[in-house]
Amino acid sequence: MRAARMVATLDEADTGDHICQVLGPTEDVLDRSRAFVADGALFGDKVMIVGPGLDAVGASAQLVVDPSRLEGSLIAAVRREAATAGREGFRTLRVLHHVTPGSWAGAPRELLRSELDLEEFAADSGALVVCAYSGGEWDASTLEDVRCVHPHYLGSRPASPAFQVYRTGKDGWTVNGVVDAEGADAFGAILRTLLERSATVRLLCHGLEFFDAAGMSVLADASRHLPDRKVVLEGTNETVRLAWDLSGFAVPRIPVVMVP
Repeated sequence: MRAARMVATLDEADTGDHICQVLGPTEDVLDRSRAFVADGALFGDKVMIVGPGLDAVGASAQLVVDPSRLEGSLIAAVRREAATAGREGFRTLRVLHHVTPGSWAGAPRELLRSELDLEEFAADSGALVVCAYSGGEWDASTLEDVRCVHPHYLGSRPASPAFQVYRTGKDGWTVNGVVDAEGADAFGAILRTLLERSATVRLLCHGLEFFDAAGMSVLADASRHLPDRKVVLEGTNETVRLAWDLSGFAVPRIPVVMVP
């Protein structure tokens, strides 16, 4: 089963990992890309580099993609390349996505949606996906939000995010940490995205410590966002279940089920 962890270097990355890497001001994007390509050649992986202005990575990367020139979504392009890599005899696909603010200006929810797509893809396909963010180009709140949907982390901010949501298996997502007022909006956006894809969203909450009032409100609101949807939280602790009951959310019109 996949588990959240920090990695000290990309050498520790493995198939099925989805890593959020925050680059410091002295770290060079092109150097990082070339090292990633070299590791791909070592392990027999097909390498896909996504980002603007990276043509200088060179021909050793099987594919260098400028996201502004994509026809269709990033996840569609990644899935196509993964299928092609299998037919061509590669071990797997490894993707290095240099995420820039220009690609996501004014659309924070779309950025979370894209990261959830990549998280699901990495977990279900066994591909390796690294999403690299330059710490100086992004505000702290955005970096905190995107880290919430990466189970693996590399970079200059060692503290874990307040909560994490990541793919556990074909039919569930793990939630751990604390969902409070600061992270409630991100959690609501994540949950709405998952409910758009599935009538029942199964959350494994053995590592969930607590929802505060804001967290419980967004859980209730998101569950009612679309008709005939349901959220099942498995492994919730007694504190979480009691707070949900005492806050008046445990009613039939809110399609949320909490079980130990």
